[in-house]
Amino acid sequence: MDALQALHQRVSVPRLSEPSPKGDILANIQRAAFRAADHARMRPWRFLIVEGEGRQALGELFVRSEEQQGAVLSDKARQRIAERPLRAPMVMVVIASPKENPKVPEIEQWLSAGAAAQNMITAAYAQGIGAVWRTGDYAYDPSVMAGLGLSDAERIIGFLYLGTVQIAPPEAPETAIADYFQSWP
Repeated sequence: MDALQALHQRVSVPRLSEPSPKGDILANIQRAAFRAADHARMRPWRFLIVEGEGRQALGELFVRSEEQQGAVLSDKARQRIAERPLRAPMVMVVIASPKENPKVPEIEQWLSAGAAAQNMITAAYAQGIGAVWRTGDYAYDPSVMAGLGLSDAERIIGFLYLGTVQIAPPEAPETAIADYFQSWP
């Protein structure tokens, strides 16, 4: 698949199964992160790969997050939350890890980490791997960030769920692109 085809046709795929990306396919996804726009080549990101039993540990971290916020969970609710990371065989946690630089504001570094995430899900799509980028409250929860070992300066940009496509996703919808671009002044 060529680059323009991947960029024009990529869609999120929420229903994923084994196997997760491995070998050269995973390496291509990882390498794609490093082609993101990155002012001063700071590489203001890092990634956690969560697979196997790590997904159960992540689910338990989500449950603890809810309970620390005062939620009283039924057994069914607890199970539903704990199983969220099991929706794919691999969860890649994208972390913005800003570095001090007087010429590169922190917001640019966060955006660069987001661009790295976008590159990874596009690279996954180009290789026939399903991917969906999720955030939700857990991405912003201090107890989740601490549980994943983030420093005070770091932020979760998203959880990339990666795996084998179970059901063919719908085609990318057509958009009235001209509605979003205008000449100035």
